[in-house]
Amino acid sequence: MTSGLLDGALGEDYIGNMADVSVPLSSDLQSYVESRAVAEGFSDSADFVRDLVERDQRAYQADVQRVQALINEGIDSGIVDAEPEDILDEIIAGIRSKHG
Repeated sequence: MTSGLLDGALGEDYIGNMADVSVPLSSDLQSYVESRAVAEGFSDSADFVRDLVERDQRAYQADVQRVQALINEGIDSGIVDAEPEDILDEIIAGIRSKHG
């Protein structure tokens, strides 16, 4: 049995394996969620909230993958003995020589 909406649902089909999560909302937020659910064509507010969480989960996973790719790129680029200021000076000089 899962203890939360995301437990056991990462990358899995959650149908038949769902847990309830209770989130207190102000009446204004509840009205907003209900109106957005209707406007977006969801069957109820729970489906709308579930979709929000799933989209956030996908965005988070994409961010993690992007950061990991940048880390890997940095590691793969090797060690540079030059000082950062010297590297920036070289880059700026290269740009200036290209653009006159």
